[in-house]
Amino acid sequence: MSSHRTDKVERLLKEEISLIFLQKLQEPEIGFLTITQVKVSPDLKQAKVYFSVLEKEKRELVLDKIQNKIKFIRSELAHRINLKFTPELKFFLDDRLDYVERIEDLIDKIHREDDHKSNN
Repeated sequence: MSSHRTDKVERLLKEEISLIFLQKLQEPEIGFLTITQVKVSPDLKQAKVYFSVLEKEKRELVLDKIQNKIKFIRSELAHRINLKFTPELKFFLDDRLDYVERIEDLIDKIHREDDHKSNN
């Protein structure tokens, strides 16, 4: 169960990391990136940052680019937020949209099969 403080820190980190990408890390290789969720540990010393990338074929490349910039991102974050400790950051691809897309495709397929059966 997350506390009110944890929730506030997660929202703050999400907003600030998004701004860092928007203002400081505008690179063509990264493209359009969205920070979808941030989860912090109860002691606020670690943060899992989930992101999505518009272009599916670039996901692994973007993850590699981000991994190479973690120190820079954390340093920028330290200047922007007022916490005792700046959390260690770990970035993960958010594949929830892929899951939703797959479910929608399956539902569409079922509807098409039902329509085909009812027409015969």
